[in-house]
Amino acid sequence: MNDEVIITCAITGAGDTAGIHPELPVTPKQIAEAAVDAARAGAAVAHIHVREPKTGAPSRKLEYYREVVERIRSSAVDVIINLTTGMGGDLIVDDAHPTAAGAGSDLVPALERLEHVEALRPELCTLDCGSMNFYDGDFVAVVTPNQLRAMAARIKELGVRPELEVFDTGHIRLANKLIEERLIDGVPMFQLCLGIPWGAPADTRTMAAMVDLLPPDAHWAAFAISRMEMPFVAQSLLLGGHVRVGLEDNLYLRRGVFASNAQLVERAVAIIEALGARALTASEARGRLGLGAGG
Repeated sequence: MNDEVIITCAITGAGDTAGIHPELPVTPKQIAEAAVDAARAGAAVAHIHVREPKTGAPSRKLEYYREVVERIRSSAVDVIINLTTGMGGDLIVDDAHPTAAGAGSDLVPALERLEHVEALRPELCTLDCGSMNFYDGDFVAVVTPNQLRAMAARIKELGVRPELEVFDTGHIRLANKLIEERLIDGVPMFQLCLGIPWGAPADTRTMAAMVDLLPPDAHWAAFAISRMEMPFVAQSLLLGGHVRVGLEDNLYLRRGVFASNAQLVERAVAIIEALGARALTASEARGRLGLGAGG
């Protein structure tokens, strides 16, 4: 069991949720304020996506990331900023024309996915460690091994710490290959992502199997989506990991009641404390993860 727990709050994500949750953070100001509120509630890390303010659609625009980061950094609240690099690999397969990217695809060169990381130098950024089918339909999230190598090498050059997001056991094998090739500096950090169709299911045996595949010295956290979010706060803690909650992964506090990010963090803190552990501050989390001072 882990008795000193880092809580990450995933603020808004890139899913089609803006039309479901009436107060989902969408504008840079809303996203930054939600991150600050989550930190006040006990989150040490804020995981950031951005969206188009008028539509809520996912976005990769540097100007939105810049505003979010500047607002968080200028606040009086300390939190580790973790920027996504998962955008830019969206492939829609049109079965009538399978050799061409279908309408709605967003495919850019690997290093272009790091534009905001280059400009803003967060303490952390994510690195999705493999391609996968996301949900039903024709959407594939594309990250090839060589794209991963290029991104990992550049992240290392920038001095940013990658959080290796793994959605299935094969992703862990590929991440371990990057570590073997010395493309990852320091003690590796993993995020186990459970319950997303069609990746690893949200069950105890799968999580335990994934943990067994990690390097022995790795830092790791885990989350499960939807109604399994809070049960897997406890499960991750019991298996020795850190935790993630937030509106990217689950919209509800309970059936029919929409949550805020701060409320989800507060509930995670309550679970952690009920199990006899405690949530670390951002400063303590930096020490635990070996990050440099400041954000």
